[in-house]
Amino acid sequence: MTPPFSELASSLDDIARQGLYRSRRVIASPQGIKLEIDGRNVVNFCSNDYLGLANHPDVVEAFKAGADCYGVGSGSAHLICGHSAAHHALEEELAAFTGRDRALLFSTGYMANIGVISALLGRGDAVFEDRLNHASLLDGGLLSGARFKRYAHADVTDLEANLEKASGRKMIMTDGVFSMDGDFAPLNELATTAKKHDAWLMVDDAHGLGVIGEHGGGIVEHYGLGQDDVPVLMGTLGKGLGTFGAFVAGSEVLIETLIQKARTYIYTTALPAAVAEATRASLKIAIEESWRRDKLKQLSGRFRQGAEQLGLKLMVSSSAIQPILIGDSQTAVDISNALLNAGFLVSAIRPPTVPQGSARLRVTFSALHEEQHVDRLLDALSKANAGCK
Repeated sequence: MTPPFSELASSLDDIARQGLYRSRRVIASPQGIKLEIDGRNVVNFCSNDYLGLANHPDVVEAFKAGADCYGVGSGSAHLICGHSAAHHALEEELAAFTGRDRALLFSTGYMANIGVISALLGRGDAVFEDRLNHASLLDGGLLSGARFKRYAHADVTDLEANLEKASGRKMIMTDGVFSMDGDFAPLNELATTAKKHDAWLMVDDAHGLGVIGEHGGGIVEHYGLGQDDVPVLMGTLGKGLGTFGAFVAGSEVLIETLIQKARTYIYTTALPAAVAEATRASLKIAIEESWRRDKLKQLSGRFRQGAEQLGLKLMVSSSAIQPILIGDSQTAVDISNALLNAGFLVSAIRPPTVPQGSARLRVTFSALHEEQHVDRLLDALSKANAGCK
């Protein structure tokens, strides 16, 4: 009798031969710019904890106080008995922060995106997605049953040509800050195009919230747009805000529709109330301490200047995400491993996360990094790149 899954072994071998095999690293320390991995201390340059709040003492204390008050688990879905006063307060604060009527918490960003799209669209409708959108947006569009069309990255002309052929409800979906490239969506043009074609515009601002904009309001604040321009805004809590979960913000009718129809909201357990309390604390810090955003700009600028002097192929990015284009997947892995041996954690990003032939090192910055960390990373990159040619 053939053992179960035996045919999958050759597929795993193929993945490994292509330099695409993924492995987990076990972290034995709190999240921050310094991590302990397999007994080794490294400087972390691949976290999404952009503002350095994941282990902030005020956020940790708020989490502990929340656990003392509400316990560890939420007990149920929001619509049964899992919606606490902490959840409700956080939703109100997120709505105020984003300048929207209401906000609705989801347990993850993936669930938020799938829930929104499936609640608003179905057969006979049409969804238009940037070619470099996050997998959760792409999967949500495909699962909705709507006609699915990807337009060329940040190409509003290509988008408009496709919109003109569509009927039924139309929704345009885009990342705000593209997670693997670090560039911004052309949101002003997208908003204008959406209105022209009577389409809804949804923005996933997972990597902009708290980080971009004078007050950390994200990509929508950066462009000076409001709820009427971007009717559906999704943000995550586990990146700039350093905790866990996600939310969708928009009009009263949007949020009520999601409460009634978004299956990933209705049929899943609410995130722990202690996490909601921790997020309330981190949101306050993100708003008040603008130096964190200023520091990110300073560090990213220093890195770009040094990387260009070394002849590294940087991608166009004004964010805390600074990818170095390598091309070949195995070479990207080799450089990443060389950096790890030198004491720096930098992820190699390979297909299918990015297009074929565009493997890269995804360097990300935290407000807790210092200039000397950047300079040491540049020195290690110079040596690792030379050694892997």
